[in-house]
Amino acid sequence: MAARGAYLALSGLMALAGCDAFYTERLAPPPPAPAPAPEPPQRSADSLALERYYGRIESSLVSQGLLRTDGGGRDTPWDAEDLTRNFLRIATFEEYNTLGEQIVQRQTESRIHRWETPVRLEVEFGETVSPVKQLKDTDAVRTLARRLAVATGHPIRAVEGGGNFHILIVNEDERRALEPRLRELVPSITDSAVNTITALPRTSYCLVLAVTPRGDGVYTRAVAVIRGEHPDLLRLSCLHEEIAQGLGLSNDSPLARPSIFNDDEEFALLTSQDEAMLAILYDERLDPGMTGDESAPIVEEIAAEITGDGPGGF
Repeated sequence: MAARGAYLALSGLMALAGCDAFYTERLAPPPPAPAPAPEPPQRSADSLALERYYGRIESSLVSQGLLRTDGGGRDTPWDAEDLTRNFLRIATFEEYNTLGEQIVQRQTESRIHRWETPVRLEVEFGETVSPVKQLKDTDAVRTLARRLAVATGHPIRAVEGGGNFHILIVNEDERRALEPRLRELVPSITDSAVNTITALPRTSYCLVLAVTPRGDGVYTRAVAVIRGEHPDLLRLSCLHEEIAQGLGLSNDSPLARPSIFNDDEEFALLTSQDEAMLAILYDERLDPGMTGDESAPIVEEIAAEITGDGPGGF
């Protein structure tokens, strides 16, 4: 035992004596120091100014009793006649039209548009959108997808990839640089549509582009653009309105109440009547491509069923 112990001790001594050469030849070099974390992307002065601007807008609207989130109540009754009128104005007219090389706000008679395939909502964020906003908006889209699926009876869900309805939540400089991504998502997109998005004035809070390749009223792809500078309620309001419009309720009407499809900003989120209009739009008795005149008798019938042919809600 003593010899073995001495041997071990001696071997250890020899190893220590030759430590410089031994470690140089046999041991891996120490790992490199970790690279410094990259600086988070910085937002531009324009984006920060817009954030302050929209913050003031939201505060002003809320202080006036606008941007309601209650979905309507006793002060906003509606009946089958209201529902029929509002649906036909919102679903069989379009808010924007192409004039030459420009897309202009001009209500134009159209036809019923909707999706026939499942809708897959996919959210993409600009790199300067904060993680807190990303988490809130991702959760909001998931919740909204479930609500819209119930209202329409159509398969609608939020996905992390493979979407056909893309929601781009971006800050100012990212929105200005969206052209390559837009052309990737919608190869048939026109120059005027690209310019409308990349040169969006600050008076336009958000927008959606939906595509019907065959011109038959069947949507197959959509892209919504939401400003990341919006405060929480305005951003959520944009998500509700643009996604619902991208499902086929493409117009606004000053007579629609309670509704987000009304430019008076009274309601921030989908209302009971909005859900009823979505139910009508996706009822099997209607077909994409129908005109207002063709669909009116069917819409009246469905509206009476929803309301019990009297004042009510959905």
